[in-house]
Amino acid sequence: MVHRLTMLHPIDPRGSKVGGIETHVRLMYQRHPADFSVLLVGVDERGDLELGRPIRIQAGERLIDFLPVAHIPDAEIHGAARRLHQSVTLRFALGALRHLGTIRRLGAGEAATTELQRFEFGLIGRLLGRPVVQIVHGEGSRKDRMDSLIRRFWYLNLVNERIALSLASRIVCVNDNIIERLSRIAPRLAAKSEMLTVSVDMDRFRATPFPPADVFRIVFAGRLDAFKDPPLMFETMRLIHAALGGRFEFHYVGTSDPHRYAEFAAIEPFTVRHGFQDAAGVAAIIANSHAGILTSFFEGMPCYLLELIASGRPIGAIRLPQFDPLVVAGESGFLIERGADPATSANRLAAAFIDLHRAIAGGRLDPEAIRQKAVPYSTSVQMPRLFERHRRLAAGPTKGGAVTADGRLA
Repeated sequence: MVHRLTMLHPIDPRGSKVGGIETHVRLMYQRHPADFSVLLVGVDERGDLELGRPIRIQAGERLIDFLPVAHIPDAEIHGAARRLHQSVTLRFALGALRHLGTIRRLGAGEAATTELQRFEFGLIGRLLGRPVVQIVHGEGSRKDRMDSLIRRFWYLNLVNERIALSLASRIVCVNDNIIERLSRIAPRLAAKSEMLTVSVDMDRFRATPFPPADVFRIVFAGRLDAFKDPPLMFETMRLIHAALGGRFEFHYVGTSDPHRYAEFAAIEPFTVRHGFQDAAGVAAIIANSHAGILTSFFEGMPCYLLELIASGRPIGAIRLPQFDPLVVAGESGFLIERGADPATSANRLAAAFIDLHRAIAGGRLDPEAIRQKAVPYSTSVQMPRLFERHRRLAAGPTKGGAVTADGRLA
């Protein structure tokens, strides 16, 4: 029996939208098992498709059915909306509602489930009439720095969250902090939750020897959203460049415009901007770098971090608890507690990166040993568990499966 999996997310499988959630969605439809077929409900970035009409396309190693429900140009996909009517999420949701009947028909099957990445689509997912797996990728709160409209309309996000979590058949959280928060909100939510991080494609991201250390290269891949704290990142790069007498480069992979932050002007001369890259491009850029950086105020589990570690490259980061198993001092990088002010944090990070540079130049870090820390997060280890969750939910409530204390499916 073929399992029909419907995924709703504002992405064009032919397009260039980047981010951790997008990486997860791509891995799901590119690596689904042979007994699954995938319907991706998304957006048309190019404007060349008829909305509400499915097409079959090649996605990695698999064929999938793609149903565009909104035209959203590439230029509008990458930035955070400033007004409600500009919201990609809202425009996609309205498009999905307009074509709800088509989605229900195309996603039907004896064994069928739906997977959602955002709370805003919780009601739509339930209206499809099949079990819903809600993935919870982030743990930001109202006080956190955000670019999106979520901060301005926090009460709407809170309502959407409660609706989506209540309607979900299963909740999958990318770190334990999220489950702890759900247990404080309502024990019944925690009871149907389990922890499973996003996965990393370790066939694509492979460990290679470090490049020559005459020029130290640090890489960051992803969007430059406010919660990533780009000003701290850029100031840290400036300090490292000065400390190394100019023998330093910062490599940015992504489509955000760094000029919106005043701190970027000081590091622009030694920054290499790579723009959008597919997985192969990201892997090549990481392989030519020595280390990565993360300065976020909050995260779920960044795909970029997993890809960096899988590539055998250490990372320097502001500490978040979920990073602890991956980032071990002297082995795979370092974690710094955020200082009382940005200058303190930048100086701590810069000093630790200089030490890391010396360790790499001195041959004290082993890319293969770093890579081993990513093995538990690999697609081959984790994704079968998520697909099995979908199978059990489709089989009915008696086979939906409980979760044991160690996170395994019962």
